[in-house]
Amino acid sequence: MTDIIVGLIVLVIVGAALLYIRNEKKKGVVCIGCPNAGTCAKNHCDCHTEQ
Repeated sequence: MTDIIVGLIVLVIVGAALLYIRNEKKKGVVCIGCPNAGTCAKNHCDCHTEQ
């Protein structure tokens, strides 16, 4: 029974992450993980360059 509960929790977490990614991509966000996600250019994102 414990294995089923743990499996369901993992499934919910993965599903929530996938839903978040899908919704962000629908909004047009290019770099989901960066702090400037809403303002990144499609081909270049300053937040991913080495400092």
